[in-house]
Amino acid sequence: MSKRDYYEVLGVARDASEVEIKSAYRKLALKYHPDRNPGDHRAEESFKEAAQAYAVLADAQKRGLYDRFGHAGVPGAGAGPGFDPTIFADFSDIFSGLGDMFGFGDIFGGGGRRRRGGPQRGSDLRYDLEISFEESAKGTETAIVLPREEACETCAGSGAAEGTSPETCSQCKGTGQLRQQHGFLTVARPCPNCRGTGKTIAKPCESCRGAGRIQRERKLTVKIPAGIATGQQMRLSAEGEHGTAGGPPGDLYVVVHVQEHAFFHREGDDLYCELPIQFPTLALGGSVKVPTLNGREAVNIPAGTQPGARFKVKGKGMPNVGGRGHGDLHVIARAAVPKKLSKEQKLMLEQFRKTLPEDVEIDQYDEKPFFERVKDIFG
Repeated sequence: MSKRDYYEVLGVARDASEVEIKSAYRKLALKYHPDRNPGDHRAEESFKEAAQAYAVLADAQKRGLYDRFGHAGVPGAGAGPGFDPTIFADFSDIFSGLGDMFGFGDIFGGGGRRRRGGPQRGSDLRYDLEISFEESAKGTETAIVLPREEACETCAGSGAAEGTSPETCSQCKGTGQLRQQHGFLTVARPCPNCRGTGKTIAKPCESCRGAGRIQRERKLTVKIPAGIATGQQMRLSAEGEHGTAGGPPGDLYVVVHVQEHAFFHREGDDLYCELPIQFPTLALGGSVKVPTLNGREAVNIPAGTQPGARFKVKGKGMPNVGGRGHGDLHVIARAAVPKKLSKEQKLMLEQFRKTLPEDVEIDQYDEKPFFERVKDIFG
């Protein structure tokens, strides 16, 4: 699954203040902390998700990048099962001293919790791609450039210089945590010496400076299937950020945004359009050429057709993204009124007008705006 919007995760508005963000995170972390929900996998994932969102939105620089570029702008924030121990440190800072108040007991103890230094899956990434209406109708292939964190090739992701390797932290003995007893409350904090990883690096790699990861731009070719609509997404397996400590990479989710078309309006796989038709054709009947995605199609207009009348051209809508045929094209007739007339045309119209009755039944005409008429179709 793709990563949820961080503001949605915390339940705050995009212009929320730092105080509001911190308060929202505190409530969620109290609700979903693993020690309060032992064995509840969903609660643990919600706890991690809230912590990841807070780590980005509580940092002014990261929040600015996220507001501009989404998840791709803060690829180091972590996602999914890969949980950054520095985020857990933020949690400890926020809840320091709250255990006595709420009586949670060993709220940060986590006696059975796994060590943070093991293999972790890389973060899933999201890329928002805008395409034209024609590209969504016919399908296309496009190249994207994706910033992501990858394992450092020099040290193979270990963070240690060539010829050396990470060592077990002498302070936490490899657990990644230091425990302190405060009355009946046991508080476990990430070890400051190893930053919760359980490992220390005496001589960091020069390429990644001990991080084990380097941010690079990766160029990918994405195939867009015909019929794709705004909001639909494609999953590119293993194209997310690299995992840590040998963990697998995350996935990339490409979310599509289709530009509006000047003539067609899409509803599902069906297309709608307004077609200007000359008055004589509406009155006397005839055949008109209707634009479709694949050239023009002849449509018969019955005599006495009123503006707003609808005609369906089967199979001339958008292709189904799953390959299950095409939708239909719905044509809404509109009277084409010429802006300039010759003297002869004016004379003929004047003569014609004299033959018409003075009173015209108003319900013969449908002058609703186009989108109101489209709404009526679904009503």
